Amino acid sequence: MLTERLERISADSIWAHRASGVRGSLLRMLEEGEQGHLPDPKNLSLAVTTALHILTQAAKRE
Repeated sequence: MLTERLERISADSIWAHRASGVRGSLLRMLEEGEQGHLPDPKNLSLAVTTALHILTQAAKRE
């Protein structure tokens, strides 16, 4: 759900570029997980925390 929400941030938003990078990281981790490789818990936690921060900030700006 996070990746879908990050994708919906307006391109006009200052958060769009950051959202794109975090979304890519989350998608890579999901893909690796589907292939049987568990992502590093610290990296996953950081990506999720960053995604939530970006979504919160983007929502405040709109």
